[in-house]
Amino acid sequence: MSRRTQPILKHLLSARSRSVTYMPRPGDGEPRAVTMITGDGVGPLVTGAVEQVMDAMHAPVYFEKYDIHGDMKSVPQRVIDSIKKNKVCLKGGLKTPVGGGVSSLNVLLRKELDLYASLVHCFNLQGLPTRHDNVDIVVIRENTEGEYAGLEHEVVPGVVESLKVMISNLLSGSAVMKERIAKYAFEYAYLNNRKKVTAVHKANIMKLADGLFLESCREVASKYPSIQYNEMIVDNCSMQLVSKPEQFDVMVTPNLYGNLVSNTAAGIAGGTGVMPGGNVGAEHAIFEQGASAGNVGNEKEVEQKKANPVALLLSSAMMLRHLQFPSFADRLETSVKRVISEGKYRTEDLGGDSTTQQVVDAVIANLA
Repeated sequence: MSRRTQPILKHLLSARSRSVTYMPRPGDGEPRAVTMITGDGVGPLVTGAVEQVMDAMHAPVYFEKYDIHGDMKSVPQRVIDSIKKNKVCLKGGLKTPVGGGVSSLNVLLRKELDLYASLVHCFNLQGLPTRHDNVDIVVIRENTEGEYAGLEHEVVPGVVESLKVMISNLLSGSAVMKERIAKYAFEYAYLNNRKKVTAVHKANIMKLADGLFLESCREVASKYPSIQYNEMIVDNCSMQLVSKPEQFDVMVTPNLYGNLVSNTAAGIAGGTGVMPGGNVGAEHAIFEQGASAGNVGNEKEVEQKKANPVALLLSSAMMLRHLQFPSFADRLETSVKRVISEGKYRTEDLGGDSTTQQVVDAVIANLA
């Protein structure tokens, strides 16, 4: 073999070893508009972090930014119109008033856009010490019904009635609402090579409402014989989560239980500051920090600019996959995980003293 042909052969062999991970349709590489809600407290810090990283890796997205706050009476129509047009939104945390005052804008957005499924991915990050290993849990929560329907009234002075709404056999377009959260959970498990779905409930007490939820889960489970299905009462589930979290794979829950379960799972796996999540419906999706953003109102983090951007960076990687930009998502996720594993740049909630900007700079420096 001549010296002249050796470099050519080497090139051909290296090209042949590459696997085809995504075959785009013509036009898939066009930059996509994404609505951005900067949010309250640390929201502008962490959404700004995402913008910097997206710019650094030349991701094919650009943001339409809106300055929205949780104490507003409603979400301005121009924001709703932007999300409906773009189909995708990235959101910083919105503070929800406790007790009286305005309704939660987070809930209003979910209802307005019919984002019926919430997904939070709770998993161990290499280099981040936790009490349990081998945690890799996806919590899928019904997002628009249950106690979050917000139907409350005072029957007589001092007596308040709060309604839990579970909808059966009510057609919304072409979808039967009682089955869609169960179907989404099993579809997710099937498409992501997950082996088990656990339905979390309180049907031993709420026999009609949670009984309807279990009925839907059992019906859908019968159509996915390759996926193991089991059920667990929510109080036992809470105990099992903190003692043997490795037993869970995908969990599907009604609205209120899902909020509690996802935050518990996030705490076990490393904290709410590193867990990605999103809310999705048939037409639209909003990506945000996975578990409750308890740091939204942390004035110290705002003043010192030390908010943890990891959760929203990982959520934006989920967003990139949703937009069918998988290689950009892989680059971002790999870089974030490398920074966490090295341990040099971490914010206070992860045992470090880094600023948001220092973490962002480290992520950018580690982009492959």
